[in-house]
Order: sequence, then C-alpha cells, then structure tokens
Amino acid sequence: MFSFHINAKINRARAGIFTTPHGDLQTPVFAPVGTQATVKTLTPEQLKGINASLVLSNTYHLYLRPGDELVRDMGGLHKFMQWHNPMLTDSGGFQVFSLSKTRKIDDDGVTFKSHIDGSTHHFTPEKSIQIQENLGADIIMAFDECSDPNDAAYSETAMQRTHLWAERSVNARTRADQALFGIVQGGVNADLRAESAKFIASLDTPGIAIGGLSVGETKEEMHDMLDVVVPLLPENKPRYLMGVGTPEDLINGIAQGVDIFDCVLPTRLARHHSAFAPEGRLNMMNAAFARDARPLDETCDCYTCQTFTRAYIRHLIVAKELLAGTLLSIHNLRALIRIMESIRSYIADGSFETRVPALLDQWANNAKRADC
Repeated sequence: MFSFHINAKINRARAGIFTTPHGDLQTPVFAPVGTQATVKTLTPEQLKGINASLVLSNTYHLYLRPGDELVRDMGGLHKFMQWHNPMLTDSGGFQVFSLSKTRKIDDDGVTFKSHIDGSTHHFTPEKSIQIQENLGADIIMAFDECSDPNDAAYSETAMQRTHLWAERSVNARTRADQALFGIVQGGVNADLRAESAKFIASLDTPGIAIGGLSVGETKEEMHDMLDVVVPLLPENKPRYLMGVGTPEDLINGIAQGVDIFDCVLPTRLARHHSAFAPEGRLNMMNAAFARDARPLDETCDCYTCQTFTRAYIRHLIVAKELLAGTLLSIHNLRALIRIMESIRSYIADGSFETRVPALLDQWANNAKRADC
C-alpha cells in the first residue's frame, strides 16, 4: 500500500515517488498547510490548479474543533474537506507545547488547556494515534515532545520521552492504510540527534520525520543537525523536515537529502500582503506598486500572475478586499511548488548541483530584500 522508489540521486539529493492510498507523491514535495481542514483562502480546486499534491492538516486543532469523531462520522478528512489527494496530519505535539500556556508533561502524556475555551484535555501517544485514525490522513505522525533548542538538558529529556512515545504510537496503530512516521528530536545537540536518528530508524516506520528545527535555532545549526541526522536514516524511506518552508531552506534541505516539507509561510505572507518575486519579497502595500502594470512574477505560470497586475493586487489590499489574500496565496504557494518541480527535473537530468548556486542566489536575494 505504501512504497518509496528513488528514481534519481545526486549525492544526497533524491527524486522519487512515494505511493499512498490517495495517489503517488513525486518527491521532493512541498505541502501547503491546511491547519483546520482548509488551506486559508483557497478551495481544493485552486490547490489542484497550482499542482499541489499533498496537504497537511492539524491534529490538535481538528480535535478541539470540530472534533475528530465528527470528521470520522462525516467520512474522514478527505471527504470532509473534499481533498482527494494525499494528506498528512501531525501528531498535535508541537501545538500542545506552543499554544497551551499551562500544561503538565510526564511520561504518560500531556495535560493542557484549550487555547479556544480553556477546557482541560489530556493527550497520550495512544490518544494522538486514535485522533489521527479518526481523521484518516494517508501519513500520520508519532506523538513527540518538541524542546527549546537553547535548553540542552530539556532537549535530552524531551528526546527520551519522544522515543518512549514513538514506541507506544507504533503499538497503538490499528489502520494499515496510514503510514506512521517516527520523529527525530534532540535539539541542536549533535550527539542527541544522532542517538535519536538511530533509535527512530530502528522502529522501521514507513517514513521518518525530523522535528524540532526551525523553532528558534540559527540556520547554521539547522543545517548542521541535518548533516548529522540524514546520513543515519535509511535510504529507502522518505524523510520529512517538519515546518520548514523558506525557498532557500527548501533548496538546502533537498541538497541534504530531505524529501518532504511543509510550512505556513506562503499563506501567512499572503495574509500580510507579501509576495515572492525574482527581485525579492514584495510588500504589496508599497505605494510604488499603485501603477505597476507588471504581474507579481513575469516568469510565473500561476493564475494570479497570468491574469492580474501588481497595481490591481495593491488596490485589493488597500480596499481590504478578501480576494487579495487568495491571489497572493495562489502565487506564493505556486512559487514553492515550482521550485520543487524544477529541482525534481534537475535531479533527473543530473544538473542539480550545478544549478544550486544560482537557485540559492535568487532566493537569498529574495530573503534579503524582504521589505521591498
């Protein structure tokens, strides 16, 4: 039911196909985030239009509202949100630790208060798996504990607990049509990361996620941890770097051997009136765009760029029209998906390594000019 085949490889970078019950994923792949069973401002048809193939939804949020049992009774997440391609759900662990102001953690699980109404809830590995089985995504995550990268002692405690919870998650799983990924933790400590990578790999899950990065550490620390972890992971399993989605991080992550990415960044930037473009990230509130007849990106094939001008998009923003967020989200997501498509072709034709410097230069300039 699940298989991963590598079609081409350039050093650590690989292009492959991960087969799921709802279709094949061509990797490397970027997944738009649909936290509450929707990618903000976009319909499923619009996601198909930008060639999205994988969507992520959030276990914690859907458990609290509308409830995982309701989603199950409505036919599962695919039917509920009318997305019939592959889906992934996280374990809820990161949200428990990041959104709940008061929580109690022990080896059994986490007791926390809802950020919505203050009600008290208890998550265990078994509970997380039960929720994800009710939701019915193709790829699900073992329950884990994300630690502060600046707290070495906590990183070790959280890693050990993540390992305990990973074993319990594996034992709790009952559905054969869902691929359970274990999650590597360990903060920014190379020894802990190596220990965690070896332990999670030993569980022989269908894929492996790398968690606890892009949570406050430096870019150099993130890349250093990937250099430690990736060589210790099995070649025949997809590798998922959780919550990472700047263009330059995607490019570097692929070069280091990562296959799957997700991030809220493209749609969050859209809600804050920003767009990816060759000359740098555009602040579309800028008055300089009021009479700009160009598209956001003349090289882009998305609906937004093929149809509308920068002037029109700025007008929508100034007028507080909701369409602005939709058009910018279409473009920003398509920009990252286009990067994935290009890189897959570069790996296939053997040119990836020679093209990486130019790709990084283009997107590094994008990041440096974030306020233009």
